[in-house]
Amino acid sequence: MKIWAAAVIVLFAGVATAQEHQHKHGQPYGGMQARSVKTLSDQQIADLRAGRGVGLALAAELNGYPGPLHVLELADRLGLSPEQRRQVQRLYDAMKVEAIATGEHLIDAETALDRAFKDRTITAERLASLSAAIGSHQGALRAVHLKYHLTTAELLTADQSRRYAELRGYR
Repeated sequence: MKIWAAAVIVLFAGVATAQEHQHKHGQPYGGMQARSVKTLSDQQIADLRAGRGVGLALAAELNGYPGPLHVLELADRLGLSPEQRRQVQRLYDAMKVEAIATGEHLIDAETALDRAFKDRTITAERLASLSAAIGSHQGALRAVHLKYHLTTAELLTADQSRRYAELRGYR
């Protein structure tokens, strides 16, 4: 928990410092115009293309539904059986494939929105359609990650779930 708290503090402190600097100089989005997709940073694109959860499954994670990656990372300390390891590994592999594909759809939708503005072909109707598509892909991506937290939790014993929460700093 201490590591998570420190990471969150550093993240928000960095963001706050950058925002303060940008706002003082009147350029809140300076430099972002060079992004390949204006609404996504290079790190966000990399995370989407790697199938990383980037906080999309916090509703599950922080309420006792561990994700397959973290369960695999803690497998020895959780005392997973060989069969549990195989099952969780299969879930992780499937989640990654599904998350990468869904993340690519989101990148494509964000790219289409960016392109429509860049090319000045955007209309109110197109904006509504593209925004709805982006929202749909964001929701689908969240559902992918949450689904695998749900199924991973079903593979653990109550003791393993408690131990997981302790090891992750939630208890």
